[in-house]
Amino acid sequence: MQSPLAHSGGHLLAIHLQAVASQSQEFAANIDSLGKTQGWAYLAGLWHDLGKYRPGFQRYLQASENPDAHIEGKVPGREKTHSAAGALWAMETLGADHGERGRLAARVLAYVIAGHHAGLDDWHQGLFERLSGADALTELQEAKDAQPPASVLDAEKFVPDLTAIPGGATGFAFWVRMIFSCLVDADFLDTEAHFDAAKPARRTGFASIDQMRVALAVHLEQLAASASASEVNTHRALVLRQCQTQAALPPGFFSLTVPTGGGKTLSSLAFALNHAQAYGKQRVVYAIPYTSIIEQTADVFRDALKVLGDEVLIEHHSQAEAVDRDETARSRLACENWDAPLIVTTNVQLFESLFASKTSRCRKLHRLAQSVIVLDEAQQLPPEFLQPILDALNLLVKHYGVTVLLCTATQPALNSTDYFDPSMNLRGLDGVREIISEPDDLFNALKRVNVELPPDWTTATPWEVIADRITAEDCVLAIVGTRKAARELHRLLPPGTLHLSALMCGAHRKAVIANIKNRLLARRSGNDTEPLRVVSTQLVEAGVDIDFPVVFRALAGLDSIAQAAGRCNREGRLAGRGKVVVFVPPSLPPPGHLRKAAQACISTLHGQHADPLARGLFERYFRQFYSAVDLDAKRIVPMLKVQPDLAVQFRSAAQAFRLVDDEDSATVVVRYAEHAQQIEKLLASLVAGGPARWLMRKLQPYTVSIHQRLATQMLAQGSLTLPMPGLYVQVNAENLYHSQFGLVLEADVFNPGSFVP
Repeated sequence: MQSPLAHSGGHLLAIHLQAVASQSQEFAANIDSLGKTQGWAYLAGLWHDLGKYRPGFQRYLQASENPDAHIEGKVPGREKTHSAAGALWAMETLGADHGERGRLAARVLAYVIAGHHAGLDDWHQGLFERLSGADALTELQEAKDAQPPASVLDAEKFVPDLTAIPGGATGFAFWVRMIFSCLVDADFLDTEAHFDAAKPARRTGFASIDQMRVALAVHLEQLAASASASEVNTHRALVLRQCQTQAALPPGFFSLTVPTGGGKTLSSLAFALNHAQAYGKQRVVYAIPYTSIIEQTADVFRDALKVLGDEVLIEHHSQAEAVDRDETARSRLACENWDAPLIVTTNVQLFESLFASKTSRCRKLHRLAQSVIVLDEAQQLPPEFLQPILDALNLLVKHYGVTVLLCTATQPALNSTDYFDPSMNLRGLDGVREIISEPDDLFNALKRVNVELPPDWTTATPWEVIADRITAEDCVLAIVGTRKAARELHRLLPPGTLHLSALMCGAHRKAVIANIKNRLLARRSGNDTEPLRVVSTQLVEAGVDIDFPVVFRALAGLDSIAQAAGRCNREGRLAGRGKVVVFVPPSLPPPGHLRKAAQACISTLHGQHADPLARGLFERYFRQFYSAVDLDAKRIVPMLKVQPDLAVQFRSAAQAFRLVDDEDSATVVVRYAEHAQQIEKLLASLVAGGPARWLMRKLQPYTVSIHQRLATQMLAQGSLTLPMPGLYVQVNAENLYHSQFGLVLEADVFNPGSFVP
């Protein structure tokens, strides 16, 4: 009789179970220095595929040539399920060996094993009912009747101890997800090695933390040697020295509070690499709130580390272009589980992984242990998810060997706060150490702008008046709060005024920003004397290195005004200071977080006669803002609170924790004329072969997100097609994508036909 298989192609089941158990245990040793988690991870690996011993499953698997035949749910049929058996075996075995304590503890393994294909489930209205059903009980009985080896069934050395959970009851759900991550990554890796023996080797070859640390130090020395002797560069050097020195401090929470343009990007990387080397951290994860600037940051890092080769980091986000440089076999594999020393990613990827239930998202979670996480533009942490995010960061730092660095010019007030209403209390990040020794002195030294506030916060200024003031300047950037406002203002400005908004696809915005940078450079050298005026939404406020002498900013949160000011006299080249004009626009943002941020700004600055961007004002602003916002709007924290029977709502919490709500938005592939040939080629591939991963990544630079209601309306009108669920395509009509303004919507305030191409 043929030995039971784990996968087609002769992969023996007993060998697979032992290999996954051992690697899962090895991963768990990394997340738990006390060794309290390793037994759980070992048994999860040993029993995860116990149901594959079923005779019906073996007959199906041995007759199949499909490499995906082992994946539960790929093929219907009661004999083709296998993930419930190990969960039930854990409950039966540990209950027999350890009584009620064992039966309760076995639920940890039940969550992990039963979810290793479909994802972590809720206990009630989910996993409990599934494991109580006749199909699951039959699955276990058939697996037992097949008489698996004693080495697979044995749990003699395991003593369940629920008192040793990192973080106790508060950390239970996170700990279970960590074990789950260890299991599913080990399972993927062993399965991968069976089907492609050369694949594990392709995961290796990245430069080490120490190699990157040395290469960055050399690069920074070269930059300093070639830098001009300006006050800005002097203080950038000071920031760097303090980051390098403070990296020797013990792990925990740090903040790097540096004015915009103070060199925090490379200095924060220097801190992270030096700290990681000093304390044996295994990777640096650099998280950025906007996909629009992540590529720029990754390119800065690649340039700094170029002596180590092109493949020095992993750039993991939804809109990474699939070019040869960053879409090699090694980088694709490392994106799956972040098994690389330097990851540049988005807040969406990082935080949704911390609360995920699906295997693909959870797989990388255990790699965060013993790491340095840098949160760039920390003020952009989403307020409606702030409390669960801070809870997770506290668990990572206190129990999983993580150091967190908060980088921004406008530090949010994230320390614990008690309010008169206890339900509004904030469990924050306490003991955060500031890297800069005298941040107020640094801010004063790098003050490069004067801010003009509106004389009356309650009176709006008409667009016509704002347009006249902007027209009076020959080099000016105006930032407004909505795409509609950007077009309304632009309509009133002289011909040649540039426009930026998210209705332009990424490739279009990138080209306009490059044009702006080139013209600013040409103006400084005297080669461009034409007026340069730009109207933009807030997409230019973080990470876009442009430097205007004058910036107009519509009323917004105080942090947004500070970010806008960072686009003014950024390099300190003006003889005096730059000018930032804050104005009250004809219409405030719609009710929601942007409106509350604007109101908190008014409250903070009302009657303020000194510097409105003084560092001390931001704590007051953020406390005011956070007090007006529900910091756990989706009730994630209660869902993850463990009940006495160890019930947790894993699936519900994961579904609720969506930083980008896809339900109300639609993705449209536009026909951007400058890249027309490339877009048509990609769309032809989509029609011919369907939505392959590489293809969808290559289409990302040509997409625009709009409200689902508008997409449905435009589809009915024939302006869009729907070649696949969830992806719309603009029809080949010239008047639907404007060369200056992007996608034309029915709700636009202008007449598209009136434009001169």
